[in-house]
Amino acid sequence: MGVLSFLVNIYMIILLIRIVLTWFQGFGTGGLMEILAKITDPYLNWFRRFPALRVGVLDLSPIVALGVLSLVHRVFSTLAFYGTITLGIILAMILLTAWSAVSFFLGFLIIILVLRLIAHLINHDGTSPFWRIIEGISQPVLYRINRFIFRDRIVNYLSGIIISIVSLGLIYFVLRIIVSILSSMLARLPF
Repeated sequence: MGVLSFLVNIYMIILLIRIVLTWFQGFGTGGLMEILAKITDPYLNWFRRFPALRVGVLDLSPIVALGVLSLVHRVFSTLAFYGTITLGIILAMILLTAWSAVSFFLGFLIIILVLRLIAHLINHDGTSPFWRIIEGISQPVLYRINRFIFRDRIVNYLSGIIISIVSLGLIYFVLRIIVSILSSMLARLPF
């Protein structure tokens, strides 16, 4: 189990390198990218086939793919360390893996909204591709959060951004506490 845990960990690192390199132009071609693509794309493509993992321009399939590998790694590590595993521990691991993906997503959205706030405060015109991407991701999030909180009332744009950041931060910390309590309870189940 220790060897399998190690191999899954190595594959997660390779997968992460592949994902990060796709964010930069110029790294899309070459021998290294072709080798990484041959190793990782079959696994990633399995998750890309689910339309629910795409939110606008955002593709969440790599996050889910890494989450599944993280769960498998945790199972193998636990089996290697303890020699046994209970249903409660597996459920706790599933919960913690799901939380890892959700917390990453919430953190990502908070960072995007903070960048949008900075751009708004410095009166940035938003013509560069980077700022257009930030705008494209932040607008649907701002719209949904403000629509949920304020219903049909009109809100100042700056207030909407700040309230959205605070709301996502509160959601993050409340969920973190709930997940911590639930995972501890699940891990202690005797079966």
